[in-house]
Amino acid sequence: MGQAARTPRGRHFFANPGPTNIPDSILHAVAHPSVDFNDPTFFALYEHCVAGLKRILKTQDEIFLYTGSGHAAWEASLVNLLSPGDRVLIIETGHFSDSWAKMVADLGLVADTLAADWRRGADFAGLQAALAADSGHAIKAVCAVHNETATGMMLPLPQVRAAMDASGHPALLLADTISSLGSLDFRMDEWGVDAAVGGSQKGLMLPTGMSFTGVSAKAMAAHAGSRLPKHYFSWTNMLGRKHKSFVGTVPVTLFYGLQESLRLIDEEGLDQVFARHSRLAEAVRRAVRHWSGNNGPQLFCESPDRFSDSVTAILMPEGHDAEAVRTTALGKFNVSLGAGLGRLNGRVFRIGHLGDLNEPMILGTLASVEMSLKLCGVPHAPGGVDAAMAYLVSAA
Repeated sequence: MGQAARTPRGRHFFANPGPTNIPDSILHAVAHPSVDFNDPTFFALYEHCVAGLKRILKTQDEIFLYTGSGHAAWEASLVNLLSPGDRVLIIETGHFSDSWAKMVADLGLVADTLAADWRRGADFAGLQAALAADSGHAIKAVCAVHNETATGMMLPLPQVRAAMDASGHPALLLADTISSLGSLDFRMDEWGVDAAVGGSQKGLMLPTGMSFTGVSAKAMAAHAGSRLPKHYFSWTNMLGRKHKSFVGTVPVTLFYGLQESLRLIDEEGLDQVFARHSRLAEAVRRAVRHWSGNNGPQLFCESPDRFSDSVTAILMPEGHDAEAVRTTALGKFNVSLGAGLGRLNGRVFRIGHLGDLNEPMILGTLASVEMSLKLCGVPHAPGGVDAAMAYLVSAA
């Protein structure tokens, strides 16, 4: 007879890159009774949370919030800034840049793509050349995914801005910070980002369901001339409301959670949060590099200067299925890993290392992955967990 399925016990290890682990204190905070969102006490908390989001975005400009995931903030940004037939240049990074391009087309806009190798990243000389060639300034916006969750690659936004400035092109810079904000350094104003899209469910450690856009003064001027249809997402409609966001009911309980999230981030210190993410990410990469011996799994990202500090994508050896490793890790060890997305499905699995996370959680995940590789017959060099531990000891 076959072995009976195991009943999970102990804490579920959630190593997906989003949504992420929610700290117990945030879970308690969102379990708050409903209150009137116009109540003065709640409104003070609301304003405190908006100010906190601006600190993390590092902006002094407007911020608009929506009930919806990060895709809602994508759509809100596009319909508030652009008009039918406008051209948008999307820097290819992976699955999520492809998704953004599809949304652009669905909204009646024209998507041009700056092609890039998913394992190495975009060439900024190519970006500068593409913008310089657009002498009529038909391109109205450049869309950049700061951290591509599907490939484990970070796009250096200061270099994007530098290429745009060098070309003399007036296009808006739109940045997706969904899997970077609160985990990697992001500087909206300093980097000249005109619209920064973010969500609640990753570095902010909240349940899924709220997203937002930071908006520069230049982008607000563009909004005044936008002709794409909008109502719920209309920034003009929002500015006429007390909360300057949410055309409709404010999700009050998420703001009690956000208040606690901001407290946790402030308690640790934002720079220390970034350092922790960098340390844990490097531990994961040390393990994968070790496993890559004996023709084992490899880091999908091949550009060390663009490694993501919030997610690592791991490429399986030819002939081996990433889904088998994920299924084994979950069924045998109660560890949930991220799947490969789009064209990478079955070829990669992903380890999320963002949000509420520490060294034992990472090491437990890596140990479960190494056991799963062995059980699935995937060639690898044993000892990846030891390599991660050695690095963490040296970085302590």
